[in-house]
Amino acid sequence: MEPILIILWVVVGGLLASLGAHLLPVGGAPAAMGTATGIATGTVQIMLGAAMTGLFTAASAATFTDSLLLVALSGAIGATVMICVVMLMANILYTFGCGIVPVSGRVDVDPLTKEPQAPYKTPQTDGHGVPNVVYVSGMLGGFVGGFGGALMYFALLNYADFTAGTAAIGSLSIFVPNAIIAAYNIRGTIEGFHDPKFKRLPFAMVTSLVVSLLCGIMVVIASYLTVGGTM
Repeated sequence: MEPILIILWVVVGGLLASLGAHLLPVGGAPAAMGTATGIATGTVQIMLGAAMTGLFTAASAATFTDSLLLVALSGAIGATVMICVVMLMANILYTFGCGIVPVSGRVDVDPLTKEPQAPYKTPQTDGHGVPNVVYVSGMLGGFVGGFGGALMYFALLNYADFTAGTAAIGSLSIFVPNAIIAAYNIRGTIEGFHDPKFKRLPFAMVTSLVVSLLCGIMVVIASYLTVGGTM
């Protein structure tokens, strides 16, 4: 067992999970009614959905390679594909089902494409669907979050000597408090890195650091107990 590496990767993974949650397009109930951008679910649900998909791909990669980078990238790609498909389907439903144009409610001009947003936004709403800048931010969020989850999985599997199932459950269990911290920090909806709420990220990162550090220590203790009291 390598306690320093366990704690290191758990902390890094937790921080990446918090960062990824702030990059994802969280829309909640307003998005379900087409009155806000993002995916119609909460921060915890969308983060765990991406994390679980990333863990499936990371676990698959871990069966034939011991490379930390390959396993982490596999988790990142899996989570990215998941969130991209969800955002694409959301846009299809919003556009053809509700007849609304995906536009941002937080900026008048898309920061990436420079397309005007305000003329297409329905009055008294906070945007619709998943516009370009939000989609890109969501892709980054899925990649970062999946990468972090795979790092934790690799650490628990190879350094803490957990079984594959226990490592996956442990990684998700560390994701949950970090996602909850992000949810409290976001307080409702967020579009991504261009959203004014993104400036709250440092507060969540500090809290995530403390929580992830405690989780890493608990993993070390659990691993110590499972090997008969020897490091």
